[in-house]
Amino acid sequence: MLFKKIADNSEDNSYATTMRRKRFGFFMSLLAGVPRPLSILDVGGTQGFWERMDFTDEPGISITLINLKPQPVRYAGFTSIIGDATDLSVFSDDAFDVVFSNSVIEHVGGINEQSRMAQEVIRVGRRYFVQTPNYYFPIEPHYLFPGFQWLPLEVRAWLLNHFNLGWSKRKPTIAEARESVDSVRLLRKDELLTFFPHTNLYEEKLAGLTKSFVVYDGWD
Repeated sequence: MLFKKIADNSEDNSYATTMRRKRFGFFMSLLAGVPRPLSILDVGGTQGFWERMDFTDEPGISITLINLKPQPVRYAGFTSIIGDATDLSVFSDDAFDVVFSNSVIEHVGGINEQSRMAQEVIRVGRRYFVQTPNYYFPIEPHYLFPGFQWLPLEVRAWLLNHFNLGWSKRKPTIAEARESVDSVRLLRKDELLTFFPHTNLYEEKLAGLTKSFVVYDGWD
């Protein structure tokens, strides 16, 4: 499928991987100015992501992964803990040198949960780097269906109840389909900037259109 070849992050030659590597290169350029040793909190991330970015054995850098479920780790600098992106109260203010999050804030719930995640990211990190897809990009990145995010909830649920869509297999019941499509809330630019006021914004482009946003702050 053409869309998957473009959007598949597991393929080294896909456009999505190219964009992700470019984004990570930008992150690395920011990280280069931060004194070592340093600590990174990856909200909702996996060790596999860092492996694909060739970032697994960096002297003086420790990475904590926080997810709803434990993640496998096999490198000395990585730790996996269980937690909720919208409630990082286990950590004190400025507990980490950097908070990093890639394509997670759109999965944490509604606008209130997204706002809480943003507040927690800002609170626990001296710096942050948060990426999320753009609501207005015409191809929905999870279901790879043109304009999917703009359709009514029940229409999206009906489609997923009848067809495999993108990375999601067809759901056997309409209730499961509804739960799946309702679990993704893509963000508009103005919403993201409301969640992260006084931030810097980086826009990733594909064919002249903004595919995703990165907000980052604290790097000066």
